[in-house]
Amino acid sequence: MINVAAIQMVSTDTVAENLELAGKLISEAVSKQAKLVTLPENFPLMGKEDSERLAIQEAFSAGPIQSFLSDQAKQHQIYLLGGTIPLQSDKPEKVFPASLLYDPKGDCIAHYNKIHLFDVLVDEESDESYRESDNFEPGEEIVVAKTEIGNIGLSVCYDLRFPELYRKMHKDDVQIITVPSAFTAKTGEAHWESLLKTRAVENLCYIIASNQGGTHINERETWGHSMIVDPWGTVLASVDKGAGIAIAAIDLEKQTRLRKMFPALTHMKIDI
Repeated sequence: MINVAAIQMVSTDTVAENLELAGKLISEAVSKQAKLVTLPENFPLMGKEDSERLAIQEAFSAGPIQSFLSDQAKQHQIYLLGGTIPLQSDKPEKVFPASLLYDPKGDCIAHYNKIHLFDVLVDEESDESYRESDNFEPGEEIVVAKTEIGNIGLSVCYDLRFPELYRKMHKDDVQIITVPSAFTAKTGEAHWESLLKTRAVENLCYIIASNQGGTHINERETWGHSMIVDPWGTVLASVDKGAGIAIAAIDLEKQTRLRKMFPALTHMKIDI
């Protein structure tokens, strides 16, 4: 069994402030013996406009945000998932929303660019809407990192609504799925927990979901309720609102036994 932690933040429009808080929460998670720690989507910056992320974009494997993640993983000897950070794309007006996984040596061992972008009208009355494709470039590659603590599938926020993404992860024997997010309060209240439990149950996987959890400078409210869900759909740990940590022990041997007892994954008839 290993301890894993989902960190929840209410990120601000100041990168240094967010990194300082992230560092404190990572240290707290490590003090509770966490070996895998995840940060939420957009953890370095939640500004007034999505376009502000262009100003802090980094080339892959270079820049202060990536250095922070590498240093934290190496210092604490943990696997650390850097929620999402803005990485340069070949389009100057757009960045990749990238989720990066670091190993205990501080090396980036997995790089996933969010595939599904959040272009939706959330509330017709208030006109709450989002159009991530204005500033973000979508990824195309499904990523599962094979590590000594399990095979970790990377996904981000809106991806959660697309079950076929997770089915394809089974080609690489996925065991743990990460879902760093900035789910809106309205959609989170309606769907967050249901979607997380569903993805866990149908894939017989552990789900580690770090969310943003409060009101940000642009008055956008995120749902919070970061949680860890086991392959049977049981919530092992959760955080309500505000900054905090959900931490729980996961048991991959128990998962293996469950998959043998309830072999739904071997019963699939439709190839997607």
